[in-house]
Amino acid sequence: MLRTVAVPVMHAVAPFELGVLCEVFGVDRSRDGVPRLDFRVCGERPGQPVPTTIAGMRVVPEHGLDDLLGADVVAVPAGDVRDAYPPELLAALRAAHERGATLLSVCTGAFILGAAGLLDGRRCTTHWYHAAAFRSRFPTADLDPDVLFVDDGDIISSAGTAAGIDACLHLVRRELGSTVTTKIARRMVVPPQRDGGQRQFVDLPVPAGDSLQPLLEWVGSRLSTDHTVADLARRARMSERTFARRFVAETGTTPGRWLTTQRVLHARRLLEDTRLGVDEIARECGFGTAALLRHHFRRVVGVSPTDYRRTFARRGAFA
Repeated sequence: MLRTVAVPVMHAVAPFELGVLCEVFGVDRSRDGVPRLDFRVCGERPGQPVPTTIAGMRVVPEHGLDDLLGADVVAVPAGDVRDAYPPELLAALRAAHERGATLLSVCTGAFILGAAGLLDGRRCTTHWYHAAAFRSRFPTADLDPDVLFVDDGDIISSAGTAAGIDACLHLVRRELGSTVTTKIARRMVVPPQRDGGQRQFVDLPVPAGDSLQPLLEWVGSRLSTDHTVADLARRARMSERTFARRFVAETGTTPGRWLTTQRVLHARRLLEDTRLGVDEIARECGFGTAALLRHHFRRVVGVSPTDYRRTFARRGAFA
């Protein structure tokens, strides 16, 4: 369960990315039914101003780096890419991770996790602009520069700037459920879920007029129906080959994977907010059988539908 989020800041921290973490995890939205989190901004010297990447702007951490220990999530904001990072910070990140914390990096915060040796052999991402430098510096990391974020279990990394919002909301959804996520996203006036796709850098950008968003919304309202790539391509008035290429460029994943993820997300909402049985939910979401729902649900979410409902069912849903 997500209860405590600690954010380490150092010299030349990026204020936007820091603000993303503050907005998602640090704002008290308990009046909206969102659990209030213990949010800590940590620095090497508590109480002393830390310069940001904006001239004349500073932040003052109230906590020391020792307060990273015991946090459920340690979220590392972006900052200047540098040759070396404070040894005390790297040691604190390693210690927090060893004690079970989930680590989340925003944009170039991945360089800090890499410098701590935490991304060796791990899937991750960072801002596309710094991808070449990242690969050169951390050759054993499995970098994917084409996605908004990568969830590798206990380490989540995001691409540049606004992609940090997607990663943070994904973590909230994973730990606290889609109802809480939707409430936070609504207050922030952002989409609650963008499926972790949409490449940051596409050689041939998708023209706005040819966006697949209307088709995605149409499919999303008909998840119980069978959808083949051929049918979707026909509806989009494209060849299957062009449709598949355009779909990956716009969503960052294949039509089949996107559809499965949407069905799992719909199943999560039904498990949280309704009294429908697993068999009924499987049919409602387009999986057909409870066995198929369980298979995909466990693969995407990490637990069975029954265990998920036990933890996240909305209070009163079964009264």
